[in-house]
Amino acid sequence: MLHVRSIWNGAISFGLVSIPIKLVNATENHSISFRQIHIADGGRIRYRKFCELEDREVSSQEIGKGYEDADGTIIPITDEDLAKLPIPTAKTIEIVAFVPEDRIDPLQMDAAYYLQAGGAPAAKPYTLLREALKRSKKVAITKYALRGRERLGMLRVVGDAIAMHGLLWPDEVRSPEGVAPDTDVTVRDKELDLADALMDTLGEVDLEDLHDEYREAVEEVVAAKAAGETPPEAPAEEPGGGKVLDLMAALENSVRAARESRGEDAEVKHLPQRKTSRSSPKETGGKKSTSTTKKKTASSPRKSTSKTSQSEKKTAAKKTAAKKTPAKKTTSRKRSA
Repeated sequence: MLHVRSIWNGAISFGLVSIPIKLVNATENHSISFRQIHIADGGRIRYRKFCELEDREVSSQEIGKGYEDADGTIIPITDEDLAKLPIPTAKTIEIVAFVPEDRIDPLQMDAAYYLQAGGAPAAKPYTLLREALKRSKKVAITKYALRGRERLGMLRVVGDAIAMHGLLWPDEVRSPEGVAPDTDVTVRDKELDLADALMDTLGEVDLEDLHDEYREAVEEVVAAKAAGETPPEAPAEEPGGGKVLDLMAALENSVRAARESRGEDAEVKHLPQRKTSRSSPKETGGKKSTSTTKKKTASSPRKSTSKTSQSEKKTAAKKTAAKKTPAKKTTSRKRSA
């Protein structure tokens, strides 16, 4: 990042301590830009700036700023007018508070900058603020003016430098109301288990390994057309590839594909259902059969009570008759003797 041009010069106001700094962009855009052309002959399309009063083209040096009033009147505003605004943030990044980093909603994050110490006198207070931020494990909330408006900022330590993230004002972040589905959807535990398995299979990634494949593809198309060759085309999409008819099948196929890409076993084994407070406890096979047998045994007498009582009476009568018969025979034998 050597010889990066500063976009703003000023100072950090840290209580009564003033730290001269230069603001430089912390990010850069690598996207491919296109020019507008006339399709018929390939000529460049250019926009010219005309003064509507003089009806002539004007140069950039002749163009300034103006505020349009409610009645359509244009009020000229110069850079000197903005530089002399009676607010402390016109040329100062004013620290207003220190808060834990998790207090900042990522939705508020905007452009990122590095704060470069403005010369040797700024080295000591710059280092002091950096080390104070490190030890407190907090970030500094700031207010500053840039490009014609006052903004919020967040200072944090990146390596040995202090970085500033522009923050949107809270009223600039839209509410998510109406974005989520407004229908009642039930997600089963098995679906969550497969989603967890897919997340575990995909795992983590080093962001340094990721790159802009779209830009590379565009560069290949440009190179091919410049060489008079046929540009590469994307493979034809398989029929029905974009339709998801079965969520469970789609999740299982996703897990299988992710495992195959990592050279792992692609088999998706049955995942046990998560234990929740609503689900009944699992029983072993022996306990289950025992309880079933007991239920059957206990329920059968209730259903056949009348039949059992009748058979018991018949059996009892037969036994009584059997007892009486042997007794008579024994008596007759004794008399004959």
